[in-house]
Amino acid sequence: METILLQINDSKAYKLLEDLENLNIVKVLERKVQPAQKLSEKYAGKLPAAIADELQKYVAESRNEWENKNI
Repeated sequence: METILLQINDSKAYKLLEDLENLNIVKVLERKVQPAQKLSEKYAGKLPAAIADELQKYVAESRNEWENKNI
């Protein structure tokens, strides 16, 4: 037998897994619910600081241009 890790992308999959388990085809070992992670936490430190600063500056300038156009 082989143990694998699955990612559930749709809640309907739980019913299918339950049916498979009832037929003794698979066995669900553990069901973990991972707390949602903020994107800022997930991607913190992924860009070098210099690039992150440039990107932040670009976004701020773009926002200012957009806000000034819509006044």
